[in-house]
Amino acid sequence: MSTAKESPRSYPDAPRVGAGAVVIHQNKVLLVLRGQPPAQDLWAIPGGRVRLGETLAEAARREVSEETGLSIKTGDVVYTFEKIERDKTGRVKFHYVVVDVLGFALKPDQPLAPADDVLDAGWFSLSEARALPVSDTTLTLLEKVMTEND
Repeated sequence: MSTAKESPRSYPDAPRVGAGAVVIHQNKVLLVLRGQPPAQDLWAIPGGRVRLGETLAEAARREVSEETGLSIKTGDVVYTFEKIERDKTGRVKFHYVVVDVLGFALKPDQPLAPADDVLDAGWFSLSEARALPVSDTTLTLLEKVMTEND
């Protein structure tokens, strides 16, 4: 049973669709520090739930803007994965099917403005990202998409 401290997104009645954007500029990727579950206190690709009637690209653009203040244009799908988290009793606490698209910052040098459910945001090289608390899925995605030039 849900408690007051749990996310309103927990214990869904069906899988939720999420969209993220892998925004790379000058060999650095835009990452956000998550402030809420799932992935709380981990650095991740900006993104979130797709709203009814919203395309993946629209959702990715909206989420990046809400979480970092950046406006982006979107490109091709670069990665998909599922995130299923169960509680101690085996009930599904979170179930997301996430589609990540390539993103291109329209003004990459503008200051980042972390907001929404994000605690911080920044640009990181692949080697810097490896040293951050990130999920295995995020690290796999970054290694697939980025070219190490450090």
